Amino acid sequence: MNSNRYSALDASVLVLNKMFLAVHIISVRRAFCLLCKELAEVVSLEEGQFMTYDFETWREVSEFRRTHFRHEDDDWVITANSEIQAPRVIRLLSYDKVPKQTVKFNRRNIFARDNNQCQYCGKRCPTSELSLDHVIPRSQGGATTWENIVCACVECNVRKGGRTPKQAHMTLIKKPEKPKRSPLLNLKLTQRKYQSWQSFLDNAYWSVELK
Repeated sequence: MNSNRYSALDASVLVLNKMFLAVHIISVRRAFCLLCKELAEVVSLEEGQFMTYDFETWREVSEFRRTHFRHEDDDWVITANSEIQAPRVIRLLSYDKVPKQTVKFNRRNIFARDNNQCQYCGKRCPTSELSLDHVIPRSQGGATTWENIVCACVECNVRKGGRTPKQAHMTLIKKPEKPKRSPLLNLKLTQRKYQSWQSFLDNAYWSVELK
Protein backbone atom coordinates (compact mmCIF):
# COMPACT_ATOMS: atom_id res chain seq x y z
CA MET A 1 0.00 0.00 0.00
CA ASN A 2 1.48 3.32 -1.05
CA SER A 3 0.45 6.93 -0.71
CA ASN A 4 1.66 10.16 -2.22
CA ARG A 5 0.44 11.78 0.98
CA TYR A 6 2.77 10.34 3.57
CA SER A 7 1.17 12.51 6.25
CA ALA A 8 -2.02 10.47 5.93
CA LEU A 9 -0.19 7.25 6.85
CA ASP A 10 1.57 9.04 9.69
CA ALA A 11 -1.62 10.50 11.17
CA SER A 12 -2.70 9.17 14.57
CA VAL A 13 -5.28 6.50 15.40
CA LEU A 14 -6.73 5.89 18.85
CA VAL A 15 -6.67 2.20 19.76
CA LEU A 16 -9.36 0.69 21.99
CA ASN A 17 -9.22 -2.67 23.67
CA LYS A 18 -11.99 -5.25 23.34
CA MET A 19 -13.99 -3.40 26.03
CA PHE A 20 -13.78 -0.06 24.19
CA LEU A 21 -11.23 1.42 26.63
CA ALA A 22 -8.48 3.58 25.12
CA VAL A 23 -5.11 1.87 25.44
CA HIS A 24 -2.73 3.32 22.86
CA ILE A 25 -2.12 5.66 19.95
CA ILE A 26 -0.57 4.37 16.73
CA SER A 27 -0.06 5.55 13.16
CA VAL A 28 -2.52 4.97 10.33
CA ARG A 29 0.12 2.74 8.74
CA ARG A 30 0.15 0.44 11.77
CA ALA A 31 -3.65 0.56 12.02
CA PHE A 32 -4.03 -0.69 8.44
CA CYS A 33 -1.70 -3.60 9.21
CA LEU A 34 -3.91 -4.63 12.15
CA LEU A 35 -7.06 -4.28 10.04
CA CYS A 36 -5.64 -6.32 7.16
CA LYS A 37 -4.68 -9.10 9.58
CA GLU A 38 -8.24 -9.06 10.98
CA LEU A 39 -6.91 -8.23 14.44
CA ALA A 40 -8.94 -5.01 14.68
CA GLU A 41 -12.00 -3.23 13.36
CA VAL A 42 -12.71 0.41 12.57
CA VAL A 43 -14.94 2.31 15.01
CA SER A 44 -16.74 5.23 13.39
CA LEU A 45 -19.08 7.78 14.99
CA GLU A 46 -22.05 8.27 12.67
CA GLU A 47 -25.07 10.40 13.58
CA GLY A 48 -24.47 9.90 17.29
CA GLN A 49 -23.94 6.13 17.07
CA PHE A 50 -20.79 4.02 16.91
CA MET A 51 -20.51 1.72 13.89
CA THR A 52 -17.82 -0.93 13.41
CA TYR A 53 -16.32 -2.16 10.14
CA ASP A 54 -13.83 -4.77 9.07
CA PHE A 55 -11.22 -3.77 6.50
CA GLU A 56 -13.18 -4.75 3.39
CA THR A 57 -16.35 -3.04 4.58
CA TRP A 58 -14.36 0.06 5.50
CA ARG A 59 -13.02 0.17 1.94
CA GLU A 60 -16.61 0.19 0.65
CA VAL A 61 -17.62 2.90 3.12
CA SER A 62 -14.59 4.93 2.10
CA GLU A 63 -15.57 4.73 -1.57
CA PHE A 64 -19.05 6.04 -0.75
CA ARG A 65 -17.72 8.83 1.46
CA ARG A 66 -15.13 9.82 -1.12
CA THR A 67 -17.85 10.72 -3.59
CA HIS A 68 -20.60 11.92 -1.22
CA PHE A 69 -19.29 13.03 2.18
CA ARG A 70 -15.66 14.03 1.80
CA HIS A 71 -14.64 16.34 4.65
CA GLU A 72 -11.66 18.67 4.76
CA ASP A 73 -10.44 17.19 8.06
CA ASP A 74 -10.32 13.64 6.68
CA ASP A 75 -7.06 11.95 5.70
CA TRP A 76 -7.03 9.72 2.62
CA VAL A 77 -4.58 6.98 1.70
CA ILE A 78 -4.15 6.34 -2.01
CA THR A 79 -3.73 2.71 -3.08
CA ALA A 80 -3.17 1.25 -6.54
CA ASN A 81 -6.86 1.33 -7.42
CA SER A 82 -8.72 3.34 -4.79
CA GLU A 83 -8.63 5.81 -1.91
CA ILE A 84 -9.26 4.66 1.64
CA GLN A 85 -10.19 7.02 4.43
CA ALA A 86 -7.75 6.92 7.34
CA PRO A 87 -9.63 5.68 10.42
CA ARG A 88 -9.50 7.76 13.59
CA VAL A 89 -10.38 4.95 16.02
CA ILE A 90 -9.90 1.17 15.86
CA ARG A 91 -10.81 -1.59 18.31
CA LEU A 92 -8.66 -4.64 18.98
CA LEU A 93 -10.81 -7.75 18.71
CA SER A 94 -9.06 -9.94 21.28
CA TYR A 95 -7.02 -7.59 23.49
CA ASP A 96 -8.78 -7.08 26.83
CA LYS A 97 -6.02 -5.82 29.13
CA VAL A 98 -6.82 -2.75 31.23
CA PRO A 99 -4.98 0.47 30.30
CA LYS A 100 -2.07 1.76 32.36
CA GLN A 101 -2.96 4.18 35.12
CA THR A 102 0.10 6.42 35.18
CA VAL A 103 1.55 9.15 32.98
CA LYS A 104 5.26 8.72 32.34
CA PHE A 105 7.42 11.36 34.01
CA ASN A 106 9.74 12.40 31.21
CA ARG A 107 10.99 15.46 29.39
CA ARG A 108 8.57 15.09 26.48
CA ASN A 109 5.51 14.97 28.72
CA ILE A 110 6.66 17.94 30.80
CA PHE A 111 7.09 20.05 27.66
CA ALA A 112 3.65 18.92 26.48
CA ARG A 113 2.02 19.62 29.87
CA ASP A 114 3.37 23.18 29.82
CA ASN A 115 2.58 23.54 26.12
CA ASN A 116 6.20 24.48 25.30
CA GLN A 117 5.69 27.69 27.27
CA CYS A 118 8.16 29.21 29.73
CA GLN A 119 6.35 29.14 33.05
CA TYR A 120 7.95 32.39 34.16
CA CYS A 121 7.73 34.82 31.22
CA GLY A 122 5.05 33.04 29.18
CA LYS A 123 7.12 32.87 26.00
CA ARG A 124 6.36 29.82 23.82
CA CYS A 125 9.50 28.31 22.31
CA PRO A 126 10.62 25.30 20.28
CA THR A 127 11.69 22.39 22.47
CA SER A 128 15.32 22.99 21.52
CA GLU A 129 15.14 26.44 23.13
CA LEU A 130 13.54 25.31 26.38
CA SER A 131 15.05 23.91 29.54
CA LEU A 132 13.63 22.27 32.64
CA ASP A 133 13.78 24.16 35.92
CA HIS A 134 13.47 22.95 39.50
CA VAL A 135 11.06 25.44 41.10
CA ILE A 136 12.68 24.76 44.47
CA PRO A 137 16.33 24.20 43.52
CA ARG A 138 17.91 20.86 44.28
CA SER A 139 20.52 22.73 46.34
CA GLN A 140 17.65 23.73 48.64
CA GLY A 141 16.15 20.27 48.84
CA GLY A 142 13.88 20.45 45.79
CA ALA A 143 12.77 17.12 44.33
CA THR A 144 12.65 16.04 40.70
CA THR A 145 8.88 15.56 40.51
CA TRP A 146 5.88 16.71 38.46
CA GLU A 147 5.11 19.27 41.17
CA ASN A 148 8.60 20.82 41.16
CA ILE A 149 9.65 20.80 37.49
CA VAL A 150 8.56 23.38 34.89
CA CYS A 151 9.54 24.50 31.41
CA ALA A 152 11.67 27.62 31.33
CA CYS A 153 13.34 29.56 28.56
CA VAL A 154 17.11 29.79 28.85
CA GLU A 155 16.98 33.49 29.76
CA CYS A 156 14.58 32.94 32.68
CA ASN A 157 16.46 29.86 33.85
CA VAL A 158 19.73 31.80 33.97
CA ARG A 159 18.03 34.76 35.69
CA LYS A 160 16.49 32.52 38.36
CA GLY A 161 19.69 30.57 38.94
CA GLY A 162 19.80 28.51 42.11
CA ARG A 163 17.01 30.44 43.82
CA THR A 164 13.32 29.91 44.42
CA PRO A 165 10.90 32.06 42.39
CA LYS A 166 10.26 34.19 45.49
CA GLN A 167 13.96 34.72 46.08
CA ALA A 168 14.42 35.68 42.41
CA HIS A 169 11.31 37.92 42.41
CA MET A 170 9.75 35.80 39.69
CA THR A 171 6.22 34.37 39.48
CA LEU A 172 5.03 31.07 38.08
CA ILE A 173 2.25 31.29 35.46
CA LYS A 174 0.58 28.22 36.97
CA LYS A 175 1.28 25.73 39.70
CA PRO A 176 2.92 22.59 38.28
CA GLU A 177 0.88 19.42 38.83
CA LYS A 178 0.94 15.80 37.78
CA PRO A 179 -1.44 15.42 34.80
CA LYS A 180 -4.29 12.91 35.04
CA ARG A 181 -3.68 11.70 31.50
CA SER A 182 -1.08 12.05 28.78
CA PRO A 183 -0.32 15.71 28.03
CA LEU A 184 0.52 14.68 24.48
CA LEU A 185 -2.96 13.23 24.13
CA ASN A 186 -4.44 16.55 25.26
CA LEU A 187 -2.44 18.31 22.54
CA LYS A 188 -3.86 15.91 19.95
CA LEU A 189 -7.40 16.72 21.10
CA THR A 190 -6.87 20.38 20.23
CA GLN A 191 -6.87 19.30 16.56
CA ARG A 192 -10.32 19.16 15.04
CA LYS A 193 -9.72 15.91 13.17
CA TYR A 194 -9.20 14.00 16.43
CA GLN A 195 -12.33 15.28 18.17
CA SER A 196 -14.04 11.88 17.82
CA TRP A 197 -11.55 10.55 20.39
CA GLN A 198 -13.18 12.64 23.10
CA SER A 199 -16.14 10.26 23.34
CA PHE A 200 -13.80 7.53 24.61
CA LEU A 201 -11.83 9.78 26.96
CA ASP A 202 -14.34 12.04 28.72
CA ASN A 203 -14.52 9.87 31.84
CA ALA A 204 -11.10 8.31 31.54
CA TYR A 205 -8.42 8.33 34.21
CA TRP A 206 -6.13 6.10 32.17
CA SER A 207 -3.08 7.18 30.25
CA VAL A 208 -2.46 6.85 26.55
CA GLU A 209 1.20 6.65 25.58
CA LEU A 210 2.45 7.91 22.24
CA LYS A 211 5.32 6.20 20.53
